[in-house]
Amino acid sequence: MDKINYTTGKVVGVISNLVTVKVDGPVSQNEICYVKIDESELMAEVIKIIGDIAYIQVFESTRGLKVGTEVVFMQHMLEVTLGPGILSKNYDGLQNDLDKMDETFLKRGEYTFPLDEEKKWELQPIAKPGDTVVAGSWLANVKENWIDHKIMVPFTFEGEYVVKEVVPAGEYTIKDNIATIVDPRGHSIPLTMMQKWAIKKPIKAYKDKPMPSTILKTGVRIFDTMFPIAEGGTGFIPGPFGSGKTVLQHAIAKQADADIIIMTACGERANEVVEIFTEFPKLVDPRTGRTLNERTTIICNTSNMPVAAREASVYTGMTIAEYYRSMGLKVLLLADSTSRWAQALREMSNRLEELPGQDAFPVDLSSIISNFYARAGFVNLPNGASGSVTFLGTVSPAGGNLKEPVTESTKKVARCFYALSQDRADKKRYPAVDPIDSYSKYLEYDQVKDFLAKEVSPHWVSEIARSKNIILRGREAQEQINILGDDGVPLDYHLRFWKSELIDFVVLQQDAFDKIDGNTPLERQNFLLTFVLKICDSDFEFESFEEVNPYFKRIINAFKQMNYSEYQSENFNKYVTEIEHILKERSMKHDD
Repeated sequence: MDKINYTTGKVVGVISNLVTVKVDGPVSQNEICYVKIDESELMAEVIKIIGDIAYIQVFESTRGLKVGTEVVFMQHMLEVTLGPGILSKNYDGLQNDLDKMDETFLKRGEYTFPLDEEKKWELQPIAKPGDTVVAGSWLANVKENWIDHKIMVPFTFEGEYVVKEVVPAGEYTIKDNIATIVDPRGHSIPLTMMQKWAIKKPIKAYKDKPMPSTILKTGVRIFDTMFPIAEGGTGFIPGPFGSGKTVLQHAIAKQADADIIIMTACGERANEVVEIFTEFPKLVDPRTGRTLNERTTIICNTSNMPVAAREASVYTGMTIAEYYRSMGLKVLLLADSTSRWAQALREMSNRLEELPGQDAFPVDLSSIISNFYARAGFVNLPNGASGSVTFLGTVSPAGGNLKEPVTESTKKVARCFYALSQDRADKKRYPAVDPIDSYSKYLEYDQVKDFLAKEVSPHWVSEIARSKNIILRGREAQEQINILGDDGVPLDYHLRFWKSELIDFVVLQQDAFDKIDGNTPLERQNFLLTFVLKICDSDFEFESFEEVNPYFKRIINAFKQMNYSEYQSENFNKYVTEIEHILKERSMKHDD
């Protein structure tokens, strides 16, 4: 490696992945360096500087590293390479292309280029000579699978530039010069399809971040109906092991109204990561009929990888998401699980002997999580287009304890809270999102309420509140029934409980593996909730509590069959009629 103009240093201490280096020149916080060991060069990042001692976290195993080993500092932060060819890729947290690695196990010090340098892309110019451009301005367009991938002025550029030349339409590689721009001093700058960006520095090539005004349609009823997440919004899913986090994320990734899906595994168990690699290429994209993998990028770090690599993965995923957002696309970023990321932060903090916070996590854990979540958002681009990054993370609290620091810190910043319940999972009530503990603060936004009133129903938000109240009253009634017995409470308690069960079984529960029930459009959700609330508002006549249970079970069974039928089909309407007939048997509002 050429050491000219590079700061160098010598290793003076090793504590697992934390290495202390005595340097002979200037270094910067978060600067990348390489540690020479055997025939390899291990990538590392500066995380602390005291005088001429730099503390670095190595992204590889440091087994065999000795005091006196040479370190070379590269004068730049950890970067990702941005350009056509990111989609359908499987990367690690450092953006190494895992598919280019031949062996079963990753080799220490082996790094691969993330893009295809030889492939030719069909380019169509957008900018013209004489146009004034800034960082993030669109210069040309190439088709990446079926997505319009915009070639942009690098985000590192500041001020205004003038386009001198853009190549004609044709096939080019990512290394070819496709445009030339002129800076204010008259210097010509050639540009390719590639650019680099530091992952811990947000991409800000946009005008502003307005308040979200639309929701991200996921097709999952408990999300869209009860706890909608705004486009460009943030949410997280905490829950114990086995409560359905992975299946829920897969369902959202498959059905969400997003152009790009980025899956980030930041320290998951190897078997869960393998499931992502094996299942995603097989999933059919309901929007295009093609494979979901064509608009998906997977960034993977397993729990047995070094903590530094696990920490980098979430930042790599967010940076790629911001890149596609700058093209005017809707991006959904899913992180599984941010608990592993937080644990990596804890390990490095402990090795640095920093003052520990609650449960030994860093004292600034809330600030770190807040700064990361703030990178999501809906943006207006300088050319009038708009894009968004919607971030949805999962948290795996030990023992399902939702009071632990990672969950509490995330709760302060995420606007949607989807609490998975072990009790609901044990009862096979999926998705196992607790309707009482969960919430969406976006229902308080006037812009979101106006969107729902226009797109769904003028009374939609009030109906959501009313359905939650019915569920809460039903839970209270169930507690009284459990304490006093079936015959120890008034008949009304049984009615309240079964009306809440009707909402639970029909609206909240959903079969993620069924082609029809797995994806429910907003129009159908509106019909379903309105129909169910109509039943909940009805008065029924029963002689004893023993008649209530079988009666409501008949209604629920008919609804469940209806949920498996095509909307407004003959079979669907048959079950609607059947439910109406059942209602007439006991309703006090019909004519005898």
